[in-house]
Amino acid sequence: MQKLISVDLKSDFGFFRKPDANNTINLSYNMLHKPALLGILGAIIGLDGYKEKGKFPEYYEKLKDLQIGIEPLDHEKGNFQKTVIKYSNTVGYANNGSNYLTEEATLIKPSYRIYLLLELKDEHQNRLYDYLKEGKTEYIPYFGKNEFPIWWDKDSFGEYEFEKVGEIKESYKIRTVFEKKEIVKDQKEQIFDLFNFHKSESPYIYFERLPKGFDEELIQYDLGEFVLTTFSLKSDYVPENIYLLNSIQEYVQLH
Repeated sequence: MQKLISVDLKSDFGFFRKPDANNTINLSYNMLHKPALLGILGAIIGLDGYKEKGKFPEYYEKLKDLQIGIEPLDHEKGNFQKTVIKYSNTVGYANNGSNYLTEEATLIKPSYRIYLLLELKDEHQNRLYDYLKEGKTEYIPYFGKNEFPIWWDKDSFGEYEFEKVGEIKESYKIRTVFEKKEIVKDQKEQIFDLFNFHKSESPYIYFERLPKGFDEELIQYDLGEFVLTTFSLKSDYVPENIYLLNSIQEYVQLH
């Protein structure tokens, strides 16, 4: 039996480290992404994290096939405010006895509505359903660093009647960040061909290159091009894995 649910995750701060950084400051992804979310969900139901170099953690092995969608909340056209936090690390084994200074561009009050398509026959996904619905957790989950704990209100838990769609008859919007498949060099032209403008709102298109999983051979992020927008999509453009939430007549992408 499948259930499509959502819950709102919030924290005062967040830091989803980008693997590429310059010498002076470490950067964060703006959006919560699937690999980070799997770690959060694994902590909630008590699955083990990283223990051995070159080996994927238990939470990834058990949850990697989970279908998820992410909708940012309380943001400014897709962006969260950021502040640069400076750290001084004086631990000897980390810096040969001298002070090591680092800076991190940290998200302020990030919050996301996460959508999960759960198969309740699966032991771990069934436990996720119960824990999220009841507001329980085994380990304290956090947004990227353990000093940024997450909370969620049980009242934010939602369940939806749903259907997967491959064809849509009129213009529509996608609530979540969604992955696009167009050729990058044609991106701008194609995007503006795909979206209808509504003068009644202040429209925007937000782009971010985000991890969508892991390359299991190289053991590094597998990246994709993602979009968040308030524009409407034309009916002849339907990205992969689009689901209609029947009770509210809204669309999300699960990947």
